[in-house]
Amino acid sequence: MGTALVYHEDMTATRLLWDDPECEIECPERLTAALDGLRQRGLEERCLCLSACEASEEELGLVHRNLCSFLPVLLVACLLICSPEYIALVQKTQTLDKEELHALSKQYDAVYFHPPFLLSSGKPATWDKQVRTQAQLGHSGTQDTFHCARLAAGAALQLVDAVLTGAVHNGLALVRPPGHHSQRAAANGFCVFNNVAIAAKHAKQKYGLQRILIVDWDVHHGQGIQYIFNDDPSVLYFSWHRYEHGSFWPFLPESDADAVGQGRGQGFTVNLPWNQVGMGNADYLAAFLHVLLPLAFEFDPELVLVSAGFDSAIGDPEGQMQATPECFAHLTQLLQVLAGGRICAVLEGGYHLESLAQSVCMMVQTLLGDPTPPLLGLMVPCQSALESIQSVQTAQAPHWTSLQQNVAPVLSSNTHSPEERSLPLLGESPTGTVAEDSLSPLLDRLCLHPAPPICTAVASTVPGAALCLPPGVLHQEGSVLREETEAWARLHKSRFQDEDLATLGKILCLLDGIMDGQIRNGIATTTALATAATLDVLIQRCLARRAQRVLCVALGQLDRPLDLADDGRILWLNIQGKEAAIRSMFHFSTPLPQTSGGFLSLILGLVLPLAYGFQPDMVLMALGPAHGLQNAQAALLAAMLRSPVGGRILAVVEEESILLLARSLAQALHGETPPSLGPFSKASPEEIQALMFLKARLEARWKLLQVAAPPP
Repeated sequence: MGTALVYHEDMTATRLLWDDPECEIECPERLTAALDGLRQRGLEERCLCLSACEASEEELGLVHRNLCSFLPVLLVACLLICSPEYIALVQKTQTLDKEELHALSKQYDAVYFHPPFLLSSGKPATWDKQVRTQAQLGHSGTQDTFHCARLAAGAALQLVDAVLTGAVHNGLALVRPPGHHSQRAAANGFCVFNNVAIAAKHAKQKYGLQRILIVDWDVHHGQGIQYIFNDDPSVLYFSWHRYEHGSFWPFLPESDADAVGQGRGQGFTVNLPWNQVGMGNADYLAAFLHVLLPLAFEFDPELVLVSAGFDSAIGDPEGQMQATPECFAHLTQLLQVLAGGRICAVLEGGYHLESLAQSVCMMVQTLLGDPTPPLLGLMVPCQSALESIQSVQTAQAPHWTSLQQNVAPVLSSNTHSPEERSLPLLGESPTGTVAEDSLSPLLDRLCLHPAPPICTAVASTVPGAALCLPPGVLHQEGSVLREETEAWARLHKSRFQDEDLATLGKILCLLDGIMDGQIRNGIATTTALATAATLDVLIQRCLARRAQRVLCVALGQLDRPLDLADDGRILWLNIQGKEAAIRSMFHFSTPLPQTSGGFLSLILGLVLPLAYGFQPDMVLMALGPAHGLQNAQAALLAAMLRSPVGGRILAVVEEESILLLARSLAQALHGETPPSLGPFSKASPEEIQALMFLKARLEARWKLLQVAAPPP
């Protein structure tokens, strides 16, 4: 199982044939730039490449109305006013000349139609002439919009089939025209057929899926998808979009946060309106951690469809946002813990060619399983973003238990906003806009690091541990670094037994392999008595290896070493006991929640915001005596911690737990989707209280915690 890439060169054939400043940005170079980027970085050859096929009229009819496939050309004008025969109308564009297509296009909002191959007179060519021209240009089909739009919808269907039949694990359909604005009987916003909506209907009809999540991160509201599933509780539609209080296209009141769906679909439409430009990585992460992911875990989708518009990336003239291409790698990996990792992404917008290509590469690299690159810059959401997130929480809380328990402190007066920045962001002018002359260097710094030769390794002397490991995970044999091991042990001579030295040597080798980039992550076992001392040695080893920041997530009876300086290089979170406590801004503890809702709130509302804000070079996850973690909990925690640190995690587990946890932990670190936590259960009042206590006191330093929930 791998990653599919669905594409067809005929989708580069259509282009604007007349002057229209609004439509000229939707051009064939969008696809060629993205595909060239994938090829230059060797990503295309790592995918299963599928040639797109046209969707049938029956498949288009899952969303778009069509009762008659053949209508006289003279009825076109009438169709525009009174007929639901939308598919037939688009099909009839094959017979229209340039002037007629121009007139038809003007009947819609930001749409253009392209004819088959034209003669010099501007009239459509005869079939024989078309075939000869196709052979000369190397196209296998016609150039017209109907053909290309059917290919775009067909590519989405092929991707869904490949994922749901198990041929691949995930994939991306590189298509144009885009689809998320298209409505049942109307083209809109460059979109002809609603590719993602058709794919969702297909997944429900052919495979019997009952819960589908659609994540639309295009910078424009996908009102077409919203209209189609407005009353459907089997599809959860999430869209963030530039809104500016209704003054940005498509200028719809139903794009605001209070539009939550109708009838049985109430709560299954989630709109997050951005009311100013300049939203960046921290704003996007805050939206995922505090809105989308809590809802998604509660919804428990069987498939994730992504309307992957990259006009929400830095440099795009439509979005004017600040999120870097790397951010889309992180968003993709955060989605991979859902639906068994079954993700089908379909290209929507994206009009800055270089930013589009980089962002597509970031997404595909992550779908292939490569580590996420670091996110640069301060992880501080802006005031406007937090206000938008709070408005969504207020609108959606009546429909979702996870948002009713998503507690956080009220916004502080020192919350960052774009107008208050003392220094411009990287690639930004002093006025807060992206400077054209600085954008190219900003994108040039993006580098796609190759995956380490070994993904996950295990160092253990426990008999039978190797038999518990999934395929592809290395069981590390032998021991080196004897002198260094003995030197570290002498510093802790009262805490290590002689039999612990061989194990410690293996663990140090494993840590060095991770920090040298030869191994992505690992699991190590220790005796219960040596767990704390081993963790202490590993922290000191990381600092000696010049790690700038180390995140320690310690579960169970493991106290922070007393001799560690509280200088901001170590962030220590202990999950144990019955009460939350704060020793400093880099040392605190919280109880282990016993409900699934409480555990998810701990990860999404505390652990990940802290991890992204701290930006560690290394994560040490220690499961000590009485850690209390279940298999699914340990796997989910490990899987979620991979994103902020690019996968560089060393999990240290006491020997008594390793046989129970080895397989699930190794699978999660190896990139497999963790098992479900089971039915969603609301966090207890005590769990909510502990989380509220920590957030209220930590948010002054850790800004990603600054998202207030609606009052009870």
